[in-house]
Order: sequence, then structure tokens, then C-alpha cells
Amino acid sequence: MVRPSRRTRLAVSLMAVACAAGVRATVPDPADLSIQQFLAQDDTQPAYRAVRHLEAENGSRTGWMDAVTEYAPDSGFRYWITAEGGSGYIRTKVLKAMLDGEMAVIAQGETKRSSLDPTNYKFQPNGIDRDGLANVLLSPRRKERVLVSGMMALDTHDGALVRLQGRLAKSPSFWIKNVDIVRRYQRVDGAVVPVSLKSTAQVRFLGDATLYMTYAYSEIDGRAIEPGR
Repeated sequence: MVRPSRRTRLAVSLMAVACAAGVRATVPDPADLSIQQFLAQDDTQPAYRAVRHLEAENGSRTGWMDAVTEYAPDSGFRYWITAEGGSGYIRTKVLKAMLDGEMAVIAQGETKRSSLDPTNYKFQPNGIDRDGLANVLLSPRRKERVLVSGMMALDTHDGALVRLQGRLAKSPSFWIKNVDIVRRYQRVDGAVVPVSLKSTAQVRFLGDATLYMTYAYSEIDGRAIEPGR
């Protein structure tokens, strides 16, 4: 029997490695399916009513605020402050300013420009993390204050959004820069809605600032929500 030469054996080995690499290259990232499921969903903001608790700190100054917030497609966004405390500067310049900014974005029709869709973002699957969530890298197609450069985490069962985090693609103003956010979502009465937000930023001349916000929903699309759901 003629035994293959060392060079032949090496060539066969290299071919096997090349074939294996080619097979691996054709295997889709498991996060791909979650992206497809996510993009197939209707991301229209549902009408809602929720109590938000907001807290912020900047150096030694801290402040908090509770506000009832409402949104409806025909009337837009509005809020009522029900309780507040701490630094007047924080409450006015940070907490109230944030709610006013959200109202302005919705009134000016900018929400479509912030939607997580291919018009605004490039999506790159990035595998499954230790929590079993599909990770997707987000690259904004434009530098705008309503877009985030970072990633989102999706439920692998249905593609539902669980977490969005990263840095705003553009600073909101001359005074505020390097804004990082982590926004978490849950399915409440069938609708995927935000339930918390943490944001850090650098305020010019004043240093680092941190904002926390939570949502407690009482109504979604006209349906009453039981406490704790």
C-alpha cells in the first residue's frame, strides 16, 4: 500500500480546516432570528398612564420628583408633578427639564426619528449573553440626540426588547455631553414598555450627573393595569 507523503497529508489537513471554517462561516449568529422577530413587531407607542419617580444628583445636590404622565396618539404627552423634594436646581434644570424635553420631542414628531428600525440604525448580531438574551450592536445612521450608539438585548423567544444601552449619538446641548443610558423594558398587559432608566452625563463646569427614573403603569391602551403587573 502506498502511504501518502507528508506534503499530501498536510494538504488534506489544510483542506479540512478550510472546509470547517467555511461551514462555521455559513452558520448564522443565533441573535439573527431575534432581530428578525424584533423588526417584525409593531413598535407604535401605546397610549398609557403611569406614575414616574425621578431622582438625580450632581455633586452634593440631589433632588427627586413624582409625576403622573400620560400619552395618547391624538393628544401627545403631558404630566403633572404630584410631589417633589431636594435641590430646586436639580428639580428644575434636570428632572422637569427632562419631562419637558420628552414633551417637545413628541410634539415635534421626532419619535419616528428615534425608532429602532433600519431607517435609523444598522443592526449587527452579537451572540447570546450569559442571561440568555440576544445581543445586538446598534450603529446610528445619523448623529442625532434621539439616537443611541450601543446595543440592545432581546428575548430569544419572541424578539421582545429587554434592554437598550449606550451613548447618545449627539450631545443634547452645549451644557451636557457624554450622555450614557440604560433603559429596561418589560411586557405589561401584552405591551412592551419601558420600566426604568438610568442615565449619566457630564454637565459643563458642574461635573458628573446621574439620573434614575422608574415607571408604574396604571393604564395601557385604555385598559386598567393591576398594581404590580
